[in-house]
Amino acid sequence: MDVEEVTDTAPRPAGRTLFSQGWRDVAFVHWAADPAVVAPLLPPGTRPDTTPDGRTWVGLVPFRMRRIGVLGSPGLPWVGSFLETNVRLYSVDASGRRGVVFRSLDADRLLPVLVARAAGLPYLWSRMRFDRDGDRLTYTSRRRWPGPRGAGGRVELRVGPPLTDPGPVERFLTGRWGLHQTAFGRTRYWPNEHPAWPLHSAELLTWDGDLLAAAGLPGIGGPPDSVLFSPGVDVRFGPRL
Repeated sequence: MDVEEVTDTAPRPAGRTLFSQGWRDVAFVHWAADPAVVAPLLPPGTRPDTTPDGRTWVGLVPFRMRRIGVLGSPGLPWVGSFLETNVRLYSVDASGRRGVVFRSLDADRLLPVLVARAAGLPYLWSRMRFDRDGDRLTYTSRRRWPGPRGAGGRVELRVGPPLTDPGPVERFLTGRWGLHQTAFGRTRYWPNEHPAWPLHSAELLTWDGDLLAAAGLPGIGGPPDSVLFSPGVDVRFGPRL
């Protein structure tokens, strides 16, 4: 199987726009992991994607969702804007398409959670907060429903200078052009397109929480192996394949 190259922009068109989203103030906190630990958590027909050193990665990604739009419509200013924190894994399928697999997606707006769950995405309703103090950003969450109730955490980081030439790990973790998802008994691929990420270095000041364990990854923890920040990009998703 030939695996597609890691690229800074989408390697193929996503097709007609089903959804558009703005991702803002995105923190990427990652731990390297043994592929054998991650493999049982992936959809059928996919396997862990790895960096050249043979490691796969577990990501904790808090950010601000801004103005989700549907079928090319203008973004919804209230119901389409909310805070989110996701736990994600890195996958590749039999066609060589690299993607992510979401183990959990906590959000603080109930209606989008219900709609996304109806589409098969593991969204959960949480109480969340985002604070900015100069170059210090803090993301907090506490799960409400469906559970485990109370799961959450606190991420605090200091944003550093821009990365003018991101390395291979940074490009691997952020150059993802679709998600793998099990829907109605089949593994589907949901493509997206967006500009290249404007990335910054970042220092993790605080990580205190159990979102990784609640997502089925109790052995992942300790100091992360990669911390990045981006002011964000505008994204569009095409039809599931």
